Amino acid sequence: MAKRPAEESLDNLEARDSPASKKARVDDSPQRSPETNGFSPPPIPSFFSNGHQREADERDGSKRDGNNTLAAADQEGKELEQAVSIVESNELQEEQSAYSAASRQTAPLDGYTDLYLDTIDRSVLDFDFEKLCSVTLSNINVYACLVCGKYYQGRGPKSHAYFHALEVGHHVYVNMQSKRVYVLPEGYEVKSKSLEDIKFVVDPKLSKDEVSRLDREPKDALDLGGKKYRPGFVGMNNIKQNDYFNVVIQALAHIPPFRNFYMLENLSDKSELVQRFSVLVRKIWNTRAFKTHVSPHELLQQISRQSSKRFDLLHQSDPVDFLSWFLNNMHLALGGSKSKPGTSIIHKIFQGKLKVESQQITAKADAGDRLRFEEAAEVLVDSMRYLMLTLDLPAAPLFQDELDKNIIPQIPLTSILSKYDGLKSQEHLNTRKRYRLLHPLPPYLLFHIKRFSKNKFVSERNPTIVTFPVRSLDMSPYVEPNPGLHSPGEPIWYDLVANVTHEAVRTRDDSVEGEAERKVWRVQVKDRARDEWLEIQDLFVERVATETLFTKESYLMVWERRKNVKGKNVSSR
Repeated sequence: MAKRPAEESLDNLEARDSPASKKARVDDSPQRSPETNGFSPPPIPSFFSNGHQREADERDGSKRDGNNTLAAADQEGKELEQAVSIVESNELQEEQSAYSAASRQTAPLDGYTDLYLDTIDRSVLDFDFEKLCSVTLSNINVYACLVCGKYYQGRGPKSHAYFHALEVGHHVYVNMQSKRVYVLPEGYEVKSKSLEDIKFVVDPKLSKDEVSRLDREPKDALDLGGKKYRPGFVGMNNIKQNDYFNVVIQALAHIPPFRNFYMLENLSDKSELVQRFSVLVRKIWNTRAFKTHVSPHELLQQISRQSSKRFDLLHQSDPVDFLSWFLNNMHLALGGSKSKPGTSIIHKIFQGKLKVESQQITAKADAGDRLRFEEAAEVLVDSMRYLMLTLDLPAAPLFQDELDKNIIPQIPLTSILSKYDGLKSQEHLNTRKRYRLLHPLPPYLLFHIKRFSKNKFVSERNPTIVTFPVRSLDMSPYVEPNPGLHSPGEPIWYDLVANVTHEAVRTRDDSVEGEAERKVWRVQVKDRARDEWLEIQDLFVERVATETLFTKESYLMVWERRKNVKGKNVSSR
């Protein structure tokens, strides 16, 4: 096919200037406003000009010497590097501009103050568990989603709570530290009074007047489902095997001065152990709870870490061992001294003083080579402080009755308290000891009835039933007289506050024995406002008759000293 002839000869075009370069076209065009796209286009270097201009430069360059040619090449290389850096800078600027365009709102739009609040589901909210991000397991700056109840860290554009709001469509979050509620991804704070009940459940706080009425005025409350419960007498979740922990916390939460201290004092500058116990006590006595039970998970996790997993929720422990550890560590966490008495609320409530008389026993052979035991002439007298008094049970009978059933003996509490009358002696290895309580007795006495004994082969349980009066236990026979502190002959009355009981439940076992005993712990506490006793086992709370309290195997008892008003003994209600 024949070629189409050119309209003009190339020779005629040789002297004509090349078409306008790209740079010229950009410069001649009207400049865009920065408000439209956020940045202005950069100038294009001469390196990217039209190719015809470059050919003309090469013709003129024939007149240059070799040095000028090398200088021109270096100049072109610098222009190329400059152009690449400008393009990269523009791309980065464009990304930053697009990112900053998604600005956060500081307040909701007019007429949309209650946006997303209808998506909150209070039935799934459970603030009893440890405040850890469900993704990073961090406890720093944790937010709770009020739609699904999960914990997430942060609320910024790169946080897990922000991504959760975008992916799932859950928009309302509460900060677990400040109790402030935010809407994500917009980022503004919600200040609606309809959220006050959620903030109260996160960290319930009662006024001094409300706390003073807890033991005087009976009060029932309703949970979200309309179920009635008594504040202060709610079940506690047994996550795995933490029933030993539950009974101790329930007993301590019903000691008025101990409870009031943790409910009213500002403990924000104390350790995590103190703060988490304070929150748990306030949740037990919460009058506006969403559910009729509480979970001790948050406090248990802190105790597990602080005790090097000696006490945790996976393995059952002894309530007395845990109580001893807990009171001593709580005393130190509150700034108490190891040597000075009365330096914390723990010592002011539970600590007393005890006199100990010890006498050495020596063994010698007489003329007939018979062994004789002689008491040393010197009797050593010492005093020591205590938080808990241990009461020893007599040995359980080994024989069975005519019906082939073990005889369960009974013994009054006053009999095993005779250990502290200063007359009855006990032998420990080669020493004989006598004990006597000293004035003043503490406001609350803790009795540990020792039921379990261990040797190298087996652990034994003593099933002896201890009978006791619920009111009016006279402790004066076991206290050494001191006229300066207490009139001789006058009784010292104590009333029962809480009673932790043990029950052995036989379960089938794959071992050689075929059966094993499982320990079940319960606590009996008094409702002072109604003058009733209730028994709590994990989540189960039921009334119990006062006359039947002693029929269980008591293991740990809390007794309260009556207050003297105008020379008369009255029961503190």
